[in-house]
Amino acid sequence: MNKYSFYLLLRIILAIVPLKVGAEIPPLVYQIDIRDEINNTTQLFLSHGLAEANTLEADAVLICLNTYGGQVDMADSMRTAILYSHIPVYIFVDNNAASAGALISIAAKKIYMRAGANIGAATVVNQTGEAMPDKYQSYMRAMMRSTAEAHGKDTVIHGRDTIVRWVRDPTIAEAMVDERVVVPNLIDSGKVLTLTAEEAVKWRYCDGIAESAEEVITKYLGYSKYELKTFTPTFLDKLKGFLMSPYFQSLLILIIIGGIYFELQTPGIGFPAAAAIIAAILYFAPLYIDGLAQNWEILVFIVGILLIVAEIFVIPGFGVAGISGILFVIAGLTLSLLNNYNFDFEGVSGPDFGRATLTVLLGLGSAFILMLWISSKIGSKGLFRKVALTTDLEDAVSVPVFTSLVGKEGLAATVLRPSGKVWIDGEMYDGISEQDFIEKGTAVKVIRSENAQVYVQPIRS
Repeated sequence: MNKYSFYLLLRIILAIVPLKVGAEIPPLVYQIDIRDEINNTTQLFLSHGLAEANTLEADAVLICLNTYGGQVDMADSMRTAILYSHIPVYIFVDNNAASAGALISIAAKKIYMRAGANIGAATVVNQTGEAMPDKYQSYMRAMMRSTAEAHGKDTVIHGRDTIVRWVRDPTIAEAMVDERVVVPNLIDSGKVLTLTAEEAVKWRYCDGIAESAEEVITKYLGYSKYELKTFTPTFLDKLKGFLMSPYFQSLLILIIIGGIYFELQTPGIGFPAAAAIIAAILYFAPLYIDGLAQNWEILVFIVGILLIVAEIFVIPGFGVAGISGILFVIAGLTLSLLNNYNFDFEGVSGPDFGRATLTVLLGLGSAFILMLWISSKIGSKGLFRKVALTTDLEDAVSVPVFTSLVGKEGLAATVLRPSGKVWIDGEMYDGISEQDFIEKGTAVKVIRSENAQVYVQPIRS
């Protein structure tokens, strides 16, 4: 029995066993700290934290947030989890809730902020800090607006007047993304909105100012006596978050494709194959454990690899099998990143699909460039100069020349794809087909000789 099961069993026993008069089970508050960039790791922490809070039947979840933002797709997953949580989720902004952090905060049932904290500035930017094109801003505006709208409206009676207003004004949420949005008496055009704690209280984007999580719980949640359980990520949680990073996944794809390519260029099974297998395990394992990669998606990837190998070693030329293999590999890698079930993509958002596609294409593109670069470096210089054969063999070894065989006829002793063995005048020679693949037993004629090999073509009857 693990500690969580024991903790839950203890709470059930306390609920069943008769207690002393006046004794009560204190409410359980589950705390999750998010104090880093919003990425795969923080999304994983929130997901596991909410799952554990549900298992322990917590009365409330308090997220202590301090972030400058991060990945929009991860923030989208986190805000969705918060919006649809069965347990009420509260946010304590402990200094900063910028960009993706603002989106996550707006999803919570209540927002509390430390004095001097800020929330807003949710414009989508690239790695250099420059604003992305409007199509990205449009999606972020819609997410911010819909998240604010999800909290509904309040009916306020003021004297004889009845006023219906948004709990959180969607226009204010939109102004945090788009500098063109104007909110009278708050923000003019040309500025992206960021609210201080006091301003957030005034415009109903903060439900109270507190100096600590404890103050939020006692003063605003109303729990004078309570149990506090804090989510503690395990080493496996941190490792999974790292392995599921888009950048690391692209690197793994690079190693998978590069390893397969270089393994096919060398005899036997060696380091490239081992690297590709390890990279594939590291790529699919966390996705499979997390429920993203299904058995059939991994099978699609394996079938793609087998089709490519068959195209190279079994089937002449490059056609349907090779193209199908490439498409299967790309499909297997991409679908494993998406939260779909048997091609049902209803729960897959645009950013999720875009991230998965970009991750795979980045890995494949990098692998292609790396293969070209390494191939050009193998030889007299470069990373593999110590394992490559660089000695000029022209002076060191006497290479036999078979000029006397030119024009002679013989038989293909093996299949020539395009190289193989041929019989000429009762002797076996290394032969290379000058045209198409030549089947075993086909009559051939020597066209020329070079590097101790004869070049042949089939004799047409």
